[in-house]
Amino acid sequence: MGEAERGEAAPRQAVTYFCSHEHRSVVTFSVEAQVPDSWDCPKCGLPAGRDAENAPPAPKIEPYKTHLAYVKERRSDKEAEDILDEALALLRSRRKSGDIIF
Repeated sequence: MGEAERGEAAPRQAVTYFCSHEHRSVVTFSVEAQVPDSWDCPKCGLPAGRDAENAPPAPKIEPYKTHLAYVKERRSDKEAEDILDEALALLRSRRKSGDIIF
């Protein structure tokens, strides 16, 4: 189909974005559109900005933490020992009294 069948194309502007891996991405917007300051790089997925000299830094990714890692952040070794001693004492007292624990 040619332009005659589809109508005239809207006026456009090309905007160039740069990521910290030195990728260059050109995105086309309508001249009426509000152009965003940042855009995700289609090559690496990092944030890209419009300034080639000052590309946005890559976001710092926190490593996955297990439940135990979060518990260790909240409790000291002494607190953990106290809680364990309490739980063992409770289990031993129930065992002596004949309560069955599953």
